[in-house]
Amino acid sequence: MNVLLLTSQFIPLLGFLLIFLSDRNEKKIAAISFWCSHAMGVSIIALLMLWANAGFPSHEYEWFTLYETGDYSFPILFYLDRVGAVYLFCAWAIFSIIVKYCRVYLHREAGYKRFFLTIFGFVFGLNLVILSGSIDMLFAGWEIVGIASFLLIAFYRHRVQPVRNALRAYSIYRFCDIGLLLGSWMSHLLFHESQHFSQLANLFDNQAMPPAGYGSLLLLSSLILIAASGKSAQFPFCFWLPRAMEGPTPSSAIFYGALSVHLGVFLLLRTTPIWSYHYFTRFIVFSIGLLTVIVASISEKTQSNIKGQIAYASITQVGFMFMELALGLETLVLVHFLGNAFLRCYQLLVSPSIVAHLLRVEGSTDTDFYIRIHSRFQFLPASIRNTLPEVLQNTLYVFSLQEGNLELLVRTVLWDSLKRIGSTINTTNPWLKVLYGFGGFGVVWLLIVATDVNTKYLSIPIAVLMVLASLSAFSQKHSPFSVWNAIGLSSILAGMAVWFLNPEAWFDVAIFNSGIIPAWILGMVVLAKLLKNDNFADSPFAYRAMAETQPKLSLILFLSFLGLVGFPISPAFLGEDLLLSHASNHAPWFALPITIAFVINGIAAARVFQRLCMGRPAELNIEPVEIGVEAQHPIETPIPHTT
Repeated sequence: MNVLLLTSQFIPLLGFLLIFLSDRNEKKIAAISFWCSHAMGVSIIALLMLWANAGFPSHEYEWFTLYETGDYSFPILFYLDRVGAVYLFCAWAIFSIIVKYCRVYLHREAGYKRFFLTIFGFVFGLNLVILSGSIDMLFAGWEIVGIASFLLIAFYRHRVQPVRNALRAYSIYRFCDIGLLLGSWMSHLLFHESQHFSQLANLFDNQAMPPAGYGSLLLLSSLILIAASGKSAQFPFCFWLPRAMEGPTPSSAIFYGALSVHLGVFLLLRTTPIWSYHYFTRFIVFSIGLLTVIVASISEKTQSNIKGQIAYASITQVGFMFMELALGLETLVLVHFLGNAFLRCYQLLVSPSIVAHLLRVEGSTDTDFYIRIHSRFQFLPASIRNTLPEVLQNTLYVFSLQEGNLELLVRTVLWDSLKRIGSTINTTNPWLKVLYGFGGFGVVWLLIVATDVNTKYLSIPIAVLMVLASLSAFSQKHSPFSVWNAIGLSSILAGMAVWFLNPEAWFDVAIFNSGIIPAWILGMVVLAKLLKNDNFADSPFAYRAMAETQPKLSLILFLSFLGLVGFPISPAFLGEDLLLSHASNHAPWFALPITIAFVINGIAAARVFQRLCMGRPAELNIEPVEIGVEAQHPIETPIPHTT
């Protein structure tokens, strides 16, 4: 069973590597995808049959320990139970359908190889989330799924809107990662060595002696809910999922109709003993689901495209799953998940055919063409909306068109407030910044020397400078070099602050820096080569399509971006966990600023990569026609439609 666990996990990674090493020949890529998806299916079915034959036990397997020091340990731990079995089977079934569908659907698509690389990377991350035995392993898969989403939403990178929506979705992911990062930190702090999912339920067996106080469990539950709500597009993050449908239809089916949108539900299922311990947190989960159902079901009525309607329908069903979880109906949630995942996948895959059919029907008619939905249930009364006064009907219509202004609310609270602080920092004279930085550090140093206070308090001004550097990168609009340097400086300051907290942690800080510094330097070298003949000194850096004109350098910049933000391919990923672990042991307050800095750095670095490597190459741009507002963007020659 352990061998099958490993093969189920790593066959998608093998497929990714084989496709990466192959040329752009569609037949080779299709053959690799076909055989790898089938091999993954054989492995998963054999694993589930062995698991069922053993009596459906909760099976845990520790492959090896990646790193261990003192009280900290990062084991490569896999875990299979009924929740993981249901999700694993569904992931393979839908993935195999998408692979078979895309081998023909994407024929002669310029990004054929890029698409298959991304979905194989996504499935590897998804399997890692499903089979993870601890929250640290789950977070690694969570990050892989997030970056795969970012790349697939921006698959049609010649168009501005998909690229913008990709950053919008990735920003929500990163902001909600604050909840998962801090949740991982709190699980280390509260449960110590008993943070494995297999051990989690046993911690709450004794009602008289919970593993932590009510306030601590409430805070940890809130952090988990933030991460789950963001990933599953629940209230107040309902707005991003319809905009994520900019990618190819198969990617929308596998990501936002079937699998990725249900990962928030999976996180709640995995952490049920924590958030279900008190009725108040159950009520919060129920309220989030109920508000999502109301907002999403109303907004669905005014969507003008099929994908948007399916997206809001999927959000609504996930909202019902949140409500079912709050009521303790876990088995019903698993059945509901299977039904919703397969239904939305089917609806999205047939949506192009429906549109093509309606266009043919419209072209064959000589009169006005209207779509009227006939119902067998004509005996039912009119909808509640039609029984309301006209003023309230119009209010509901405007509310649904604006999607409850949730995007404006989230943007104002999370995005604009941080950008204002960062803009103030960027407009400050550089010499004043240096003066304030050294002045604050010097004042704290003098206080320590005069009062003989512990030197760990020097980490306070360093933590402040770390966050300010991240905010500066977040709001920078003119120079990619400034953004990159600010991100690198913020990361180095994070390591310095931990070193002042605990000088004995120098080796762990060195592990973190071994991922950050090479990625920082490599990124600066690549930026210098990419921008050698471009002048970005006095104007905002815009979409430059370097992935088309400089593909190799763009790939290296992408790898540098992953290393700089602590992606699981870099030692910085382990280093982030180590820094948070030291924070929990010596200064719990430090976990918040370091998490905020890591999250903001990820968004800022993604924007640099996006602006420079995506977009339409300059030689393909067409001069805009001076017609009102539309002259701000290049106008592409439309392809005539024939009926």
